[in-house]
Amino acid sequence: MDFLKPEYYRNRELSWIQFNERVLGEARDKTLLLFERLKFLSITASNLDEFFMIRVASLKDMVNANYMKPDIAGMTPSMQLEEISGKVHELVGVQYSTLIRSLIPALKQNGLIFVREHEELGEEDAAYVDRYFAENVYPVLTPMAVDSSRPFPLVRNKTLNIGALVKRKPEKAVGKAEDSGKEGQKDEVEFATVQVPSVLPRIVELPPKSDGTRQVILLEEIIERNIAKLFLNYDVICAHPYRVMRNADLTIDEDEAADLLKEIQKQLKKRQWGEVIRLEVEDSMDKQLFKILKREFNVKESEIYRINGPLDLTFLMKLYGLEGFEQLKAPKHVPAPVPQMMGEGSIFRKIRGGDILLHHPYQSFDPVVDFVREAAKDPQVLAIKQTLYRVSGNSPIIAALAQAAENGKQVSVLVELKARFDEENNIVWAKMLEKAGCHVIYGLVGLKTHSKITLVVRREEDGIRRYVHLGTGNYNDATAKQYTDCGLLTCSPAMGEDATAVFNMLSGYSEPLTWNKLVLAPIWLRDRFLELIRRERDNARVGKPAKIVAKMNSLCDQEIIAALYEASAAGVEIDLIIRGICCLKVGIPGVSEHIRVRSIVGNFLEHARIFYFLNNGQEELYMGSADWMPRNLDKRVEILFPVEAKGPKEEGKHILEIQLADTLKAHVLQKDGLYEKVDRRGKEPLCAQEYFAGEAWEMADAAQEEETLNDRVFVPEEPVEE
Repeated sequence: MDFLKPEYYRNRELSWIQFNERVLGEARDKTLLLFERLKFLSITASNLDEFFMIRVASLKDMVNANYMKPDIAGMTPSMQLEEISGKVHELVGVQYSTLIRSLIPALKQNGLIFVREHEELGEEDAAYVDRYFAENVYPVLTPMAVDSSRPFPLVRNKTLNIGALVKRKPEKAVGKAEDSGKEGQKDEVEFATVQVPSVLPRIVELPPKSDGTRQVILLEEIIERNIAKLFLNYDVICAHPYRVMRNADLTIDEDEAADLLKEIQKQLKKRQWGEVIRLEVEDSMDKQLFKILKREFNVKESEIYRINGPLDLTFLMKLYGLEGFEQLKAPKHVPAPVPQMMGEGSIFRKIRGGDILLHHPYQSFDPVVDFVREAAKDPQVLAIKQTLYRVSGNSPIIAALAQAAENGKQVSVLVELKARFDEENNIVWAKMLEKAGCHVIYGLVGLKTHSKITLVVRREEDGIRRYVHLGTGNYNDATAKQYTDCGLLTCSPAMGEDATAVFNMLSGYSEPLTWNKLVLAPIWLRDRFLELIRRERDNARVGKPAKIVAKMNSLCDQEIIAALYEASAAGVEIDLIIRGICCLKVGIPGVSEHIRVRSIVGNFLEHARIFYFLNNGQEELYMGSADWMPRNLDKRVEILFPVEAKGPKEEGKHILEIQLADTLKAHVLQKDGLYEKVDRRGKEPLCAQEYFAGEAWEMADAAQEEETLNDRVFVPEEPVEE
């Protein structure tokens, strides 16, 4: 059979929009706490921003370059843009109907009034707002007029702005017209704009009402109310907010770049100047003002979004952060201690006791931080090597690496400068690590280093021992509280030898002849995955047990999907847990009848990559940093590692089993390409994320109790005298 037919595949961009619709579904779910719904609505907005800046921008670049090659689903770039525009306009409509019709009224019922328009303010509140403007806002603003001597200003990417039409007041206009000798200039309408300053809070809380009800208003409404104070010689005809999204997809010719660090710094500045790919305006905007914006930004009608409500819904995350209303928010999750890490003693001794699987955020990320911290201080540690893709703003791991270098240890760090939207952050950290004495590698030419690996080389009584941490997520202590990821701590000699080879390859371009356990992209990983899938296919063909369970963020690689189709056609049972993009279709007769796909969207962002193969009863379990996407398999340095020790292997299988049993947060892909929530009839309600959170604490409590029993001293009872 031909498993490469375009009708067997879903376009990746349209599949991503479906994912964002699933997130939006959480915001519309009235069984969730109100502020949790606000959070999900905010996430849909930030997701959409990144989608436009990168994916839509990339398609526009293709169209501008007359690139006509269709994707795996048979769609050309122009066809994709047309379809995306229609779907996103629908999605934005649902976003705002959810906010206006459902969430804002629900907030009011719960004692929080969201003042949508400044005209709604009462006398006392209006006076408060005007004082707030004069004292806090006015000194920060920079109004910019446009005329023959002042060109249209640069409107920065993602910023919120207020556009206005102004006309000189009669007494001023007459004098100006007479001075210049131009009759009729007094009637000329001019365009002006002012940026809503991001340095000020966008949500401003008003004094509470006498009944205790709280009120908030947005900063742009305060500015709009007082905008005449910025143009004292003019009459303001109208004023409306607008926002632009620009192409932020960096194009770096790495072969020509003498200094990658300087080239990326230069390209980052261009993000603010990129082509406008989306214009958001208030739906009631004055027609003349709208016409000016449309002309100056050179946007098509399909790229314009008329909004009935506040622009840029990412502010809802700040609303979520308002103090109070705790009864409307989910209790803050506290990660549980890792049982194997509890108690006194060196972290290295604990790892020598056996491989340890970490499951974040249900279990604490502290062992990963402590692993690097202890290595930095331990006099027996000779070297620390680590890859960094994304780290937090005040990273304890960065501090520990710097401390290690200052303590005289060999510290090598690969900082990936091309980590999208973290480039500036990573440049700062790279320079700081260099100053501390670390050897810093700025990624590899033509590839992103996306692997997550740390190697600690330690001198011990029986010789040199290598300790390794391998993960599915970033070394970011902040996102480790929000993303579900797995990590493995091991001192397996085979893993340690491979880890050394990885860093030698990254720093010196020396490829080992063979690998013991690890599999790396871009050279070996694709072939290894295809080999594992085809082994299950071959087993099914001869009647042996065959099964695949794979969990990842995205699936859009055509060769992998075709291999899964072939395995399914041979009778392999395949369960896929895919959070986001899925270009595979289920239920195609003779092709994908044995494939099931589910997506879990919950309180935590599903981020782990786990792969299970039945292998005729000799089960194999792998984890890694790569999704089944061309970019991960062909254009990035990724690591896949086996989980072989009995305990961690059973834990990994358990994670997959519970996620496949989820009946509350799982959406199942249907034959028609739509996702539906699991049919719960006759099934126990189960939320995998809540289950793991509870289970992690049960295991920690049991370990603590056992440790207490072991430490307790038992005194024999005195014999009873007769």
